[in-house]
Amino acid sequence: MKYNVDQKGYYGEFGGAFIPEMMYPNIEELRENYLEILEDKSFQAEFHYLLENYAGRPSPLYFAKRLSVFHETRVYLKREDLNHTGAHKINNSRFFMKPAFI
Repeated sequence: MKYNVDQKGYYGEFGGAFIPEMMYPNIEELRENYLEILEDKSFQAEFHYLLENYAGRPSPLYFAKRLSVFHETRVYLKREDLNHTGAHKINNSRFFMKPAFI
């Protein structure tokens, strides 16, 4: 399936950000500042430093010996539970990716 998203985040007539009108100026300011710092080398350096030294990235792997024996293969578990902030917060951050519609 191919998605043709436009500059406003719409897929044809659908999509975009549906937020309360009074929040629009704040969200627009956030978007503009995000785009400004996205390629900034000092921002990227600080972000990667925090991922490694605060969040616990990259997540360590654990060799699951008994599970490996049971399935007759080598099974490793990625220990997302060891991330300082919880994996869902780090995994949902988009600072390391360019949004497709911006």
